[in-house]
Amino acid sequence: MTQINAIDTGHEELIHDAQLDYYGIRLATCSSDKSIKIFDVSNNQQRLIAELKGHEGPVWQLSWSHPTFGSLLASCSYDRKVLIWKETPSTGLPSQNSTSGGTQYSSIYEYDRHTSSVNTVSWAPYEYGLMLACGSSDGSISIISSTGDGRWTTKKIPDCHPPGVNALSWAPAVLPQASDDAGVQGSTGEPVKRFVSGGCDCLIRIWKEQDDGWVEEAHLDQHNDWVRDVAWAPTFSFNKDKIASCSQDGHVYVFTRDTRSSLNWEFTQIGTHFNDVWSVSWALTGDILAVAASDKVSLWKLGLDGKYQCLTTPHASSTSVESPSANSTMESATGGEAGNIPLMAS
Repeated sequence: MTQINAIDTGHEELIHDAQLDYYGIRLATCSSDKSIKIFDVSNNQQRLIAELKGHEGPVWQLSWSHPTFGSLLASCSYDRKVLIWKETPSTGLPSQNSTSGGTQYSSIYEYDRHTSSVNTVSWAPYEYGLMLACGSSDGSISIISSTGDGRWTTKKIPDCHPPGVNALSWAPAVLPQASDDAGVQGSTGEPVKRFVSGGCDCLIRIWKEQDDGWVEEAHLDQHNDWVRDVAWAPTFSFNKDKIASCSQDGHVYVFTRDTRSSLNWEFTQIGTHFNDVWSVSWALTGDILAVAASDKVSLWKLGLDGKYQCLTTPHASSTSVESPSANSTMESATGGEAGNIPLMAS
């Protein structure tokens, strides 16, 4: 894996998250300096097109919506708030929340019903409608949904991870399966909404929408320290669900289950032990997993022997993007280099 480019974002403090939009042409970054910056990275350029200021504390994480709903960006912060930003027609002058002319983003919704830092935000698959999940250090998860007429409804799931929620990831939208008398599989009904969460209770919990509410469908307890990140594989293949997780215990696991016949999850360990592993992310095809530690990024793929094999020589980077959340240790909260983001390619 090699570094193909680097972006000097101009952030004055640590960068906690960097997210490309659906088309890969806009990069949003957020930092402890309380700001969000959006860059046009199309055609090998790196042009700052908007700087958003609306949070009153470090901004931990960002999430772009599907383009079906326009250019929407969600952000969460230590200030206990979630903000939803929308691209608005440009007047050529900076808006109240944006210090850059040209492209403008305005805050169209603020959610402030958490009592502690909001550490993670994630838009649901577009098939579910415009729906956002957010998790907080107060242990609860909120689901924010658009009614389609400019209004938003909210539901809070209390005591999801009592010490704090660190990560969320939605399951892909898949129709429930049923078999006829001959055993032929078919799709029935509406997609079942599910997402996975990880927290400071060392647990991974899987949630399902049921009767206009959310219930815990399963929990996984292989980790023995805080779960830092979870990632549900974005594609549905071979009738299997697949979730990756990483923890402060230094372990990375991939959990799978057969959706046709079982609610039981099996797990496979990736590698042996990672130092300060912060993030896991699936390729769009759902077959390659990226694992980001404090000093390296590696790619893994399932081999014919049923074990995950490293596809790359781990790349040690001189810069790092720190994991979000107020649940970070002092060591992780002070590491890394402010302002720079390396762009990687295998």
